[in-house]
Amino acid sequence: MDMVGAQARLEAIFTPQWRRLIAISCPLYTQLTMEFYASLHFSTPCIDCDIARSITYDLGGSSHEISLRRGGENNCYQRSHEVVEPAIEKHAGHVTQSSRKPHNLNQLNPPPPSLSLSLSLSLSHTHTHTVTPFLSHTVTRESSIPASNSRPQLSPSPLSTFVSSPMETLLRSCPTFTAKSPVKLGVGKQFAFCSFASSKQRSCNVKLRAISRSSQDGSSSVEDVRKDSVLLGAEKDESGSIVGFRLVPQSGDTKISNSGDNISNDKEVIVDDDLADKRPTKVTYNIVFVTSEASPYSKTGGLGDVCGSLPIALAAREHRVMVVTPRYLSGGPSDKKFAGAVDLDCRIKVSCSGGVHEVAFFHEYRAGVDWVFVDHPSFHRPGNPYGDAYGAFGDNQFRFTLLSHAACEAPLVLPLGGFTYGEKCLFLANDWHAGLVPVLLAAKYRPYGVYKDARSVVVIHNLAHQGVEPASTYNNFGLPPEWYGALGWVFPTWARTHALDTGEAVNILKGAIVTADRILTVSQGYSWEITTPEGGNGLHELLGSRKSVLNGITNGIDVDEWNPSLDEHIPSHYSLDDLSGKIECKIALQRELGLPVRPDCPLIGFVGRLDYQKGIDIILSGTPDLLQDDVQFIMLGSGEKQYEDWMRATEATFKDKFRGWVGFNVPISHRITAGCDILLMPSRFEPCGLNQLYAMRYGTIPVVHGTGGLGDTVKTFNPFADEGKGEGTGWAFKPLTRETMLDALWVAIETYRKHKSSWVGLMKRGMERDYSWDNAAVQYEQVFKWVFTDPPYVS
Repeated sequence: MDMVGAQARLEAIFTPQWRRLIAISCPLYTQLTMEFYASLHFSTPCIDCDIARSITYDLGGSSHEISLRRGGENNCYQRSHEVVEPAIEKHAGHVTQSSRKPHNLNQLNPPPPSLSLSLSLSLSHTHTHTVTPFLSHTVTRESSIPASNSRPQLSPSPLSTFVSSPMETLLRSCPTFTAKSPVKLGVGKQFAFCSFASSKQRSCNVKLRAISRSSQDGSSSVEDVRKDSVLLGAEKDESGSIVGFRLVPQSGDTKISNSGDNISNDKEVIVDDDLADKRPTKVTYNIVFVTSEASPYSKTGGLGDVCGSLPIALAAREHRVMVVTPRYLSGGPSDKKFAGAVDLDCRIKVSCSGGVHEVAFFHEYRAGVDWVFVDHPSFHRPGNPYGDAYGAFGDNQFRFTLLSHAACEAPLVLPLGGFTYGEKCLFLANDWHAGLVPVLLAAKYRPYGVYKDARSVVVIHNLAHQGVEPASTYNNFGLPPEWYGALGWVFPTWARTHALDTGEAVNILKGAIVTADRILTVSQGYSWEITTPEGGNGLHELLGSRKSVLNGITNGIDVDEWNPSLDEHIPSHYSLDDLSGKIECKIALQRELGLPVRPDCPLIGFVGRLDYQKGIDIILSGTPDLLQDDVQFIMLGSGEKQYEDWMRATEATFKDKFRGWVGFNVPISHRITAGCDILLMPSRFEPCGLNQLYAMRYGTIPVVHGTGGLGDTVKTFNPFADEGKGEGTGWAFKPLTRETMLDALWVAIETYRKHKSSWVGLMKRGMERDYSWDNAAVQYEQVFKWVFTDPPYVS
């Protein structure tokens, strides 16, 4: 930072009746204000005590020492103040402005780039009574004051109050640091030392050093920091205000001698305006994720990625995290993923679906997270977590009801790491599969005093799936009859099957939205869309009524798996500093898929499911016109048979321009992401979307429909912004039509061909963005803070 001038104000109170102010001004590059208060309080006069106080500090090359001794038969004070160059008159007693020699600014050398101020407080007692020394530091945060060479005006202080017996000695220092950029530091820490007996002498020396950094290289002006020094770490309250500090040893153990007549505790406390604020007091939570899938154990889409990565990011931030998910066994190679899970030999009984069912728990501790797997025969079958080749499983409601009941019991009965998570937990219920968790907390546990301090957050990954079943299945949930209204749902008239259909049903996700303490979606744009009739899937009015507790947080990605400089699936690595490897990846992809090797030809890619949501019908209608241009197009995905057949037919028609890979292949998806120039995503709705994040991470420019998370993460390129350097990371078009999609693609193609510098800028802006889960975890922590601010849901 630029530092202009310096000013330090030292204020000392030595008795309740006597206060002195010393003002020192130095022409340094830092403007610093320090106030020091030292007060002694006695309940009764004591002629046998000998109490000494000394203050030493270094400022601008000058060494200052102020000492005070109280003792003798008159119990009076003797005070001295000594200063080494620049000279200040030595004196005892009152110090005034006229008793100081002003600095001659013209005689000084050019000021140093940084300021080091060291303050040492020394307190020693020799007393025949029991004395309790008490040291308290308090720092307040103030705004900057203008630099000035003038001395501050002296003013008297109010009298200090007396302290009742037993006699206490209170030393209070209030240093307030003020610079051009206010120092972000607060101090409010108390150090208590045990009482000691007569004829013992105890000294407590605390050195306080304020460090400012130069504007050129950020180096510290204090070069040798003792190994036994401690750092003042700022403590903040729930509003983010700094209320105090904590001492953090740098290395080694504190050694305090308790033998002999001399008991000493010497410490150096370093206050660094850059480092202190990096050690705030952190509030941690017991977090329980409840999910139907979690990577790498089970995954069908983005839900598995979120619940496999976000818990690890939160655990790395010192939270205690448990993930509760089914133990899927299909009899195939995927069962090996659960090989590290150990049977906890804990069984619970769940009453639902007209019977009592026994559920077991398996556990694996990995990456700082407790992975808990709910085991039941209903989870042991071929297929994916929700169905097989014949469609969705008919007992999914029962299977995920078991999961929700088991998840509510897990924090109470599983002694993970030696002790349970307990009742004060934060449940994150993901999608409808875990939607019964907040309902169970409100209906089954809180009425009996259990989980009264717990909170629940429902995370909506895709509102299109709500867990709707006939109303007659309500009794399968194991809930009291009076709670039917929380889950009761009536289909609109147009959605009913026949004239006699009343449309009555139960909706698990609706119950979660009603009873959860907060609601989250996986992007800010999607959190707004679900409150509209077009995107609310029939729940828009309910979600609109809870808009005050509705938020969106964009998902992160696994930056280790998706890293162009380390990716094992691509033929050549590259980075933000060296993009040459991307051309090699493009050539290798063209050669692998049998396309003509043309490095200068725009290469467009698509990776995703072949269904209506992903806008495949828009791609189908626009591809013939697109391929009339000199471009190449690659598609990877599986889904509806009509779209798979269309991909095969298009490849046969445009042999030199189009390739369609039916199915899904992880290595190929990485190579398409790295080798293509443009990634196309015309989704009708997209709660978050991950492929556009992968693409930008790899320097591939996304062209997307500006909906949900796609609109949040892809900013349309503006070549005239930032003084002609441009801004944006791709193109987001609206509305979703064949014409708007083709227009956006043609603009991107022309930019690629004719404006190479702008294209490189697009690539680099996308690659330098932070897509990590750490970034998302910080936003989740803010929601956790909010959810515990309000009381829990009560019916």
